[in-house]
Amino acid sequence: MTKTPEEIALMAEAGRLLASVFTHLDGLALQGMSTLEINDRVEAFIVDELKARPASKGQYGYGFVLNSSRNQVVCHGVPSSDDVLADGDIVNLDITLEKNGFIADSSKTYLVGAVPAAARRLARTTYQAMWKGIDAVRPGARLGDIGHAIESHARRAGYSVVRDYCGHGIGREMHEDPQVLHFGRPGTGLTLREGMVFTIEPMLNQGGRAVRTLDDGWTVVTADGRLSAQFEHTVAVTKGGARVLTLRPEEASRARQDGPGQFAA
Repeated sequence: MTKTPEEIALMAEAGRLLASVFTHLDGLALQGMSTLEINDRVEAFIVDELKARPASKGQYGYGFVLNSSRNQVVCHGVPSSDDVLADGDIVNLDITLEKNGFIADSSKTYLVGAVPAAARRLARTTYQAMWKGIDAVRPGARLGDIGHAIESHARRAGYSVVRDYCGHGIGREMHEDPQVLHFGRPGTGLTLREGMVFTIEPMLNQGGRAVRTLDDGWTVVTADGRLSAQFEHTVAVTKGGARVLTLRPEEASRARQDGPGQFAA
């Protein structure tokens, strides 16, 4: 379950490369692009520019390199040429990358064009909630501490936390132990140890937390049709706390609890 310092160094390299994929996406004008076009551009960048492997493609029979979850889609949205991003949309792009035998996993919710204030607030709060969870990571803490920090922040803002999906251990395999719930009671659950690596990836809904899966068997949407947002990082437990292996360049120079400037009203 724990990784050696050498293994974490390899995971950090995979995480650095994955962060550069999001930097590449940041430079694209997403409005008017289909999610399939975004998928194809990301695949070309990972394979041709980074000389890495898109870890999601082929896993569990999935045919794409990313999930594209727009507006009421909670997670696992399937790229399509018919799914064209429009002014006012929010879309989560969830991407994985394998390099040197180790996998990194991260996602970011993008705001497309002139996004209404209510949707920006949801995205901002979700980003903050992810960091609340990350800030709870340290040796000796419990998994319940992470979930409690996330859910408390979400509920104070009036949002619900999706309970059907969770973070997960990660390394040579995409999904390893432990499961990392985004809700919980402090002081409960598995005790964190130095060397553990897992994802923290809360999904927050404007309305209720209930979700349903569409007939394609992949796409998960809010049961009430209201908006959902998600952010995700791969995190290693260190002696002093947490190391975010997929940290993006803009996060190193901004107050992370406020989030990138895209959320500003």
